[in-house]
Amino acid sequence: MPTLTLLCLALLTATLATGTPATHTAAVNAVLDDWHKAAAQADEARYFGYFTPDAVYLGTDGTERWTRDEFRAWAKPYFSKGKAWSFTAVSRHVSFSKDGAVAWFDEALSTPNMGPARGSGVLVKDGSTWKIAQYNLSIPIPNDLMDDFKNRIEAHEKKRTEKKGK
Repeated sequence: MPTLTLLCLALLTATLATGTPATHTAAVNAVLDDWHKAAAQADEARYFGYFTPDAVYLGTDGTERWTRDEFRAWAKPYFSKGKAWSFTAVSRHVSFSKDGAVAWFDEALSTPNMGPARGSGVLVKDGSTWKIAQYNLSIPIPNDLMDDFKNRIEAHEKKRTEKKGK
């Protein structure tokens, strides 16, 4: 019986130390929700404070792959004007590594300027806080519209390539 008591006590201690999955999910949701809110409020320091130093941000354009610092330089004019962008999560799914130190998510977004969008990414635990290591912003294209968009994107890329060649 003492062995069972010790085992239960160890399990309870481990659960209290690591938290429950619901607690981890709530923490990740709070980070992502406040991160989006920081952009809407043009709070540059708070927004970029959520990134790891080596974070990567993938934008909707195929050329948009930025390190945290490159993305910050690109976004600075928007934040300086007091109006960045406004993304609101409509739904979000969060998963965790077995050790609870890494989280990945996907979220459906409502945006006033782009319409429906999607974000996905990876967060890593830094002490007791979560930091964004990668974020990928995309615009879902309905399958019925794919052929038209594919043709338009290929034509755009061809023009972009021809422009670079001149």
